[in-house]
Amino acid sequence: MDTKNFKVNNEKSLVEWIGRKVTGAHNGTIEVKEGTFAFENNNLLSGKFVINTKSIKILDIEDAETNAQFAGHLASDDFFNSDQFPESVFEITHAEPGDNNIYNVTGNLTIKGITHPVDVILQIVKTDNVAVLDAKIVIDRTKFNIKFRSANFFTNLGDTLIYNNFDLNVHLVAEAI
Repeated sequence: MDTKNFKVNNEKSLVEWIGRKVTGAHNGTIEVKEGTFAFENNNLLSGKFVINTKSIKILDIEDAETNAQFAGHLASDDFFNSDQFPESVFEITHAEPGDNNIYNVTGNLTIKGITHPVDVILQIVKTDNVAVLDAKIVIDRTKFNIKFRSANFFTNLGDTLIYNNFDLNVHLVAEAI
């Protein structure tokens, strides 16, 4: 068995987020704190990455005061409670290789101290020294106690409703260690 370990380069990696509401959407970025992946005989064996919830940035709001207010709201208990839970983690529990560098991955996603299994399609382009991993993770925020303006918990929201699902577009560059 030939096992090779890779460490995520957080300066070259990034997570982009998109949240949608009735009247539109917001988007931004979140920093990757750390991560590792292991390959056995060139197939993904295991992996884990951590994002820093205190690093959430909003890219679509240009007014500095409005942007800061929204960022503060995302960091509050209505959303990610970043002071109490500064990290969110995705850890692979099973990876099934497919065609064209695609893996069907099941993993445990932890947000706000709450863990749920998530299925993800992961694309990996790997050389001996670098592995680039890309995935789109669709998350139902209500499973992680993020209920603010969700129709599952509130009525008569009208155009203030925020959809339950949000997207994380994950781009990780990992280097052999």
